[in-house]
Amino acid sequence: MRRVIVDEFLSLDGVAQAPGGADEDTSGGFAHGGWQMQYPGDELGRQSVVGNIVEAGGFLLGRRTYEIFAAYWPNEGPQEIAEQLNTKPKYVVSTTLAEPLEWQNSTLVEDVADGVGKLKQADGGDLHVIGSTELVRSLLEHDLVDELRLMIHPVVLGGGKRIFRDDGVLKQFRLVDGQVTSTGVILARYAPAA
Repeated sequence: MRRVIVDEFLSLDGVAQAPGGADEDTSGGFAHGGWQMQYPGDELGRQSVVGNIVEAGGFLLGRRTYEIFAAYWPNEGPQEIAEQLNTKPKYVVSTTLAEPLEWQNSTLVEDVADGVGKLKQADGGDLHVIGSTELVRSLLEHDLVDELRLMIHPVVLGGGKRIFRDDGVLKQFRLVDGQVTSTGVILARYAPAA
């Protein structure tokens, strides 16, 4: 059985919006795009990011993240990451996109609970979720997340998209592993407590 693993850059106040670039996602008036890029990656952080991508059997992406990645990775970026993202299966959870999807090895998934549930039952390597804040919230809501791999950066952004809902629902996790990079980024792995 496959696992669903969420790989996410977070600020101290839990914001995951637009870590990679100024124009990545300005919705809601978000003015801090690229916040994660101000923390030069040391070897530990770099190994964590690349390692997660290399170990993935495929990727689960929300529509917006898919569109950003599909426009960038086929033509840009570090080859060791681009090759992995371009060649591995990508499952795009969206009710607004239609097949065929442009980016190679991409398949549309229209229903989170049923579609991702079936993907988890299929053979293959673990599915990693990158970015995709709305998708992550839905996966957590349906108890489909097997592990959270959070890179928590020492910055407070004061607002923006988060992966955890503000709905009063209690969800408990246990720490599986934790490390700190030389730039103060906490690499934390959590699994559901139950």
